[in-house]
Amino acid sequence: MSIVNSIRSQLVPINAEGYPFIGAFALVSLILFWIWTPLGWIGTVLTLWCVYFFRDPPRVTPVREGLVVSPADGHVSLVQPAIPPAELGLGNTPLPRVSIFMSVFDCHVNRSPLSGRVERIVYHQGKFINADLDKASEDNERNALVITTPSARIAVVQIAGLVARRILCFVREGHALTAGERFGMIRFGSRLDVYLPEGTIPLVSIGQTAIAGETVLADLRGQDGDRVYRID
Repeated sequence: MSIVNSIRSQLVPINAEGYPFIGAFALVSLILFWIWTPLGWIGTVLTLWCVYFFRDPPRVTPVREGLVVSPADGHVSLVQPAIPPAELGLGNTPLPRVSIFMSVFDCHVNRSPLSGRVERIVYHQGKFINADLDKASEDNERNALVITTPSARIAVVQIAGLVARRILCFVREGHALTAGERFGMIRFGSRLDVYLPEGTIPLVSIGQTAIAGETVLADLRGQDGDRVYRID
């Protein structure tokens, strides 16, 4: 039993949303093996990629009050002031925005950037242009959450990309989120925008690699003191 537990501890967990896709890819691979062996091996490779795509590894989240962590894995594609989408109700003043682009090779599980209550969730239909482009924030299909804390309100927006066709949200309005908690995912390649309170200075740069639930995007306190961490 200890050997089995040891093996399991080395395997990366798979998000439950991925099992239907993994099962479908595996079934198609078996059929392809019956038709022609080389096709079966191609299907096997695609099945393994599907397993990799839906991985959901545990993360160690800094939970000190005021820290805003990345909601997604990927690279920081934009760091600039921008007017939030109108449906968020955050006003017409440009706010600091950090955009994180997720390729098809990144983990697509989205995590809450800080602890707070989900004040608003708004889904907006739109296009499916390249999520790495600035105009994707306004034109693409998206799902936005406004999260409130006793001292601040921030927004995190799930944006569909060129390949993505499904935005998933696991929480509802009124839900109390903790920093690093899973709140959704996007299939298959997309972007997340985080709108910070006015005057906040982002602590990341364009091109930097971000890790969901771990990379600190900003400190709402304006300082970076001792941190406490939680594994999830």
